[in-house]
Parts: sequence; structure tokens; C-alpha cells
Amino acid sequence: MPNGRVRSLMRHPVSLVGGGLAFFSFFSILSMFLIEAILGKANPYIGVFTYMVYPGLLILGLLLIPIGAALERRRRVRVGELPPYPRLDLNNPKTRAIFLFVVGSSVILLGLISTVSYRAYQFTDSVGFCGELCHSVMKPEYTAYQASPHSRVTCAECHVGSGATWFVRSKLSGAYQIYSVLFNKFPRPIPTPVENLRPAQETCEECHWPEKFFGAQLKVITRYGHDEKNSVRQISSLIRTGGGSPTTGLTTGIHWHMNIANEVWYGAADPKRQKIPWVRMKDMQGRVTDYYDQSLSLTPEEMKKLEVRRMDCMDCHNRPSHIFRDPDGAMDSALLTGLIDSSLPYIKREAVGVLSQPYPTTEKAMEGIATSLDRFYVTQYPKLYKERREAIKKAISEVQRIFKTNIFPEMKVDWRTHPDNIGHTLFPGCFRCHEGKHVSPEGKVIRKDCQLCHTIIAQETKVPKPTDVEVAEKFKHPWPLKEKHVQLSCNDCHWRGRGVVVECATCHRRPADAPMAFACAQCHQKEQSIKPVVACVACHPSRSELHLKPTHAGAECTSCHVPHEWKAARREVCVGCHQDKVAHNPGAICRDCHSFRQVAKAG
Repeated sequence: MPNGRVRSLMRHPVSLVGGGLAFFSFFSILSMFLIEAILGKANPYIGVFTYMVYPGLLILGLLLIPIGAALERRRRVRVGELPPYPRLDLNNPKTRAIFLFVVGSSVILLGLISTVSYRAYQFTDSVGFCGELCHSVMKPEYTAYQASPHSRVTCAECHVGSGATWFVRSKLSGAYQIYSVLFNKFPRPIPTPVENLRPAQETCEECHWPEKFFGAQLKVITRYGHDEKNSVRQISSLIRTGGGSPTTGLTTGIHWHMNIANEVWYGAADPKRQKIPWVRMKDMQGRVTDYYDQSLSLTPEEMKKLEVRRMDCMDCHNRPSHIFRDPDGAMDSALLTGLIDSSLPYIKREAVGVLSQPYPTTEKAMEGIATSLDRFYVTQYPKLYKERREAIKKAISEVQRIFKTNIFPEMKVDWRTHPDNIGHTLFPGCFRCHEGKHVSPEGKVIRKDCQLCHTIIAQETKVPKPTDVEVAEKFKHPWPLKEKHVQLSCNDCHWRGRGVVVECATCHRRPADAPMAFACAQCHQKEQSIKPVVACVACHPSRSELHLKPTHAGAECTSCHVPHEWKAARREVCVGCHQDKVAHNPGAICRDCHSFRQVAKAG
């Protein structure tokens, strides 16, 4: 075919559009490469155009060129201007030159497309693509990831792993995620756990190998109080991580669960896997034991609906890289590392208070934190505020950083959003199964025994010297727990963010219609001994909402309300005017029952 006739076929509008698109895309890719080289670092937004948008447009343009030529030739064949099939005569110098040009250009473009495709593959597996491109959506996860122990492990190494199969699966599932972001269809917060996550044996155990672990690890936990001095308390314990190989018989400790010597299956009744009604254990000898939560009475139909899962690393280490720390724990770390001066009075209490407040946006939170902490020291410690203003200013900045790192109002994410199953302080964690309620038909119980996982070595109110360590068999609570409080799990009280103030109102909210105008502790004393001689209903004919609960129905008032030991030495002056109306114990103190503003003088 003559050279001019070939060029004339390329004048079809489709070919012209394709040529322009290919030309524009080719030079745009070169420009993006140049910009990235000048910047000296990868940019996720530039990367999208360099490795995804422009290469796609280039391929589209190259395809449109021959399509347009084919359409134009078809038209000319129809009117009889050209024969049905083209003639290729390589003996013709012009035809041979065109042929060699097309072949050479195709080789160059194929090399360019192959290079860009490989870089696109690398780009879609990069941390910048996962964390920075969808900034508003992934900001909480990306921020927490950067502060995590796995910040040098790429997202794809955990979420995708090696091999083409899981790469294709992840990209297919990612297509819907792109749609959700573009059309604002994504939920707030992003739900967990991640569905269809690759088994931990193929990802986590590429670096962590439970069979090679053994023994126990020393863990020192430092806590600061909510008092004026921010009193420090340190707990040293041995965490029995255990591990070992089944061939050697060393299969002990926490990693006993990890398919080393046993298979552990469970059924979860909720999407977050916090309620586990059924557990199955298969030991090395093949014996199978089923355990059922006695506090739940599920029907056979409900049991069939449970999400059945074989236990692996992610059932305990479910937040290995995206950890949102609670206010109390984050403040402990800041005080321990010296980022906040622990000598500032009440800094722990006040900081935890402002961090726990709800804020509509991060900007409002920054203003609220700065205003509240600054006002506290100005009003309560004016002299200290003048002398240590820089330390207070630094503390405010650090508290703001803690908020921005762990709490994200726009995505409705904080420490309460995603349960962390390591331990049992803020969430049930271990107590999902080890709460003493899972019993087998043979009577075997999954025990609630602290010594199964850790041994308390010491509990100190100061940082101990190495020679001062002494063994303590049991954990000692900061204040004595009595009666029903002994039966509670840690998370029953600490779910608010670990710190608990020693007040009844911390857990028990007083009903709005309650008749009491005084503090709970005025009647609920720690040491109670003497019973009142007058029936409570004489002064309290009706019961408040608190007393109408099923657990209180029919109970005598004195089963809970037992006044403190009467002391005649503290007798009030009220009896000076009201001697004829006193129907109580002669040694009673009027204020034990009566709250008033003024006291009449005797006589």
C-alpha cells in the first residue's frame, strides 16, 4: 500500500483523537517522572496519574489509532476505492520503512508500558497509596499505623501477603472501596475485623514464629494516679507467652492456643467477636471437647448462625498496627517519658478529663483542650501558672497531640470504637472465654485464673531497685474490693478509659428523682455496724428508681443502708431544740440522715 494511502487512513476522526490522546499521555508520563525526580520522593497523588491515569489513557489512544484506520478502510472498500485485503510489499522502501517504524515504536511503547505497569503494581502496594491517597477515610488507621510497632512494615505485607492469588483478590475487593470513597458510601467508623483477611500463618508468621517462643517475658506497667501529686504506681509481672514445638513437647503459655499443639475453634455471636457462646478444643491425641457459655441460652437455630472461626494470631492481636490508645494509658506514657511534667498538680486527672469529652471536630477539640487546661491552672494555681507557664504550655501541646493521634471525631473513631483483645482491661479480651462460664457437658471449665497468663512479681508506689523485687502471688488492687465488686472483671469498671475515681458515682449514677441531697458515702460507709432503731419508711415512704430494680425488690432497706457506728461525741446541736421529737438512737447524728443548710443554736 502506498505511503500516502496509509497516512490518509489515519485521518479518520477516531484515529486523530487516539493519536492526540497517546501523544498527550506519553509526554505527561515523562513530565510526571521528571517532577517526581525533582521532588526526590514519591507523592501518592502524582503516582496515581503517573502509573494509573496516564498509562490507561496512553493505551486507549494507541488502540483508537488502528480502530479509526480500520473504520476508514472499511468505508473505502465499501465504495470500491480499495481492495478487500491490504497488500504488504516489503520490497517497497517506503512500505518497509513504515513497517520498521511501527515495529520499533511498538517495542519501545511495550517496554514503557511494562515498566509503568510494574511501577503501578509497586505503587498500589505502597503505604502512601493505602494511607495518604484516601486521606479522609484512612486518616485514623494511617495515623495509628505510623505510631505502631509495625510502622516499617508495609500495608500489603499484612493485608495482602505474597503470591498472585491474594493480590488479585485484594484488588478486586479494593474496586468497591474506590467506589465507596468516590461516592461517599463508606461507613464511619470503618468496621472491623477485616472480612476475608488472609490467614495469620501466611502473614504474621512470616516474621513471628510462635513455635520458636518459649518461657515468659517481663512486663513493667507504670500508672499515674488522679491525685494532686500524680502518684506513680508500678506493676511488674511475667507474661507467660510460652510457645514451643509440638515435637519437643514444649507447648505452654498463651501461645498454647496458637495451633501449636491444639486446634481451638469458636463461634462468635456478634460481628466484633466479643461474645463467644461456644468453644471447641482438639488436643494432640485428637480428643474433642466442646464448651458452652452457661450464661447464654441460645437455641439450635441461633447456634447455627454463629460465625465459626479457627483461632489464630488475629483473635488476640487484633489491633497490631492500628492502636487507638485510651486517654488514661496515653497520659501514663507521656508522664513516664517526660513529655509532660509529672510535678504539675492534677495534670493526669485534668488531661484525662478533657480528652474524654466529646468534640464535634478536631479543631474544636484543640480549642477545648487548650482552654480547659489553661483555665484550670489560672484559677486553681495562679502562682504556679506564672512560675511554670512553659511547662503548662508544653503539657497542653502534648495533650493535643495525644488527641490528634488517637481520637478522630470526623470518622467517629476513638479508643472505644475498635475492641482490642490483648489483655482484659478496657475490653473483655481474654475474658471472652476465660470468665469461668464456659463449661463442657463433662463439667470441665475454661478457668478464670490470672496465673494462667501472668505472675505478679511486684507492685510498688515508686520505681524499685533491682534488689527490691519481691514475689507477690496475687494482684493487689489500689483499694480493697469487697462483696460483689470482687466478682467483677476489670473491663466492667475500666471501659471508660482505664482510670477510675474512687467514688460511687463513677459507676452508679444517682437517679434524677432520688431524695438524697448528700454524697453517697455519707450513708454507704466502709465500716458499718449498728442497725437503726427506727424503720426507714418512717422518713422515706417511697423508693427511688434505683431501688425498684429486680435485684432490690423485696429487700430490706438495711440490707444495703447500714448507718455508721453512732458516736455520742459527735452529737449535733439539733437536739437542743428538737429533744421531744427525737425517735432515733440517742447517740445519732442528725446529719447522718438529714441534709440542711442551717443549724439552730441550742436554747
